[in-house]
Amino acid sequence: MPPRRLLLHLWLIAALSACMPVAAAVAPAPLPSATSTLTPFRPLEETPTPFEEPTHSPEPPPTATSTASPAPLPTAASLPAEVELDPANWHNWPVLPVVTQMARLIYQFGQSQGNDPHAFSVLGDCQSEPKVFMGPFETDAALREGLPLPLQETVAWFTGSFNRDAPTIRGGTTTGAVLWAAWHQNAYTCTIYETPLACELRIHKPSFVIIHVGTHYENNTDLYMRMILDELIAAGVVPILASKGDNRETDEAVNLSYAALAVAYDIPFWNFWATLSSLENRGLYTRADVPLQGDLYLTYEALAIHRLSALQALDAVWRAVTAP
Repeated sequence: MPPRRLLLHLWLIAALSACMPVAAAVAPAPLPSATSTLTPFRPLEETPTPFEEPTHSPEPPPTATSTASPAPLPTAASLPAEVELDPANWHNWPVLPVVTQMARLIYQFGQSQGNDPHAFSVLGDCQSEPKVFMGPFETDAALREGLPLPLQETVAWFTGSFNRDAPTIRGGTTTGAVLWAAWHQNAYTCTIYETPLACELRIHKPSFVIIHVGTHYENNTDLYMRMILDELIAAGVVPILASKGDNRETDEAVNLSYAALAVAYDIPFWNFWATLSSLENRGLYTRADVPLQGDLYLTYEALAIHRLSALQALDAVWRAVTAP
């Protein structure tokens, strides 16, 4: 094996093994087997680099809607009783994830490894930063108290995860950036030998991860996402893979790819794209200071839907995998 390949291979082994803490007092549960659904791991040929330099947090969108009055979303009861999860038909998938036995097995394995049942993490770009995403559930009492009681219970259960900064949340984040050690800039106690993902798994020990990257796509987005999913499942962390609201790539290839991966890995899929159909221009606008990026930033109304539907997705997956 060439020296570069050998070093990279050893790095990958170290990164994957570093995120599997073993609970001393608990006998490990068997790692879930999914040979019929999991796609074999494919090693990286090159060190991943982000598609572009990080962008600033989004400026105030042109129209504002109070965070205390989020727009209503489809509920589980209003969704079709049976949904054909064909990736080619991802536009018509339900907003809330279809949770299978695989997610339950991943969760159970993670609990045997010491993952925190009260913790979740987010992989995302500037529109996943706490202040514009899920942080207000901890900082805005009116917003929190206006939620249905089951969602208030979910916020209480996961308090401490909504409003925290993390090495996996930063403007311009791509799938490759999550696997690139330099991306965390040695902050959050991350070391130069850790990827942002490995660091987040070590310091927060989440049981769930909401994966909301793809706006800043790159050539190897699909390959890097497979690596992210492999690492999360090996650590017993339930991935919640999300569609994105924009179509920066013009052919919706990223959302199609993510839907296909959700089926291949048998993991929950939060169809955020489907929540925006009733909004003007699908709740997207172009920032004046970066006109070439196009319509990819969310208006206040879209941000409220973004926040609420993410909480609903987390609630649905958490309750499904922990049900007796």
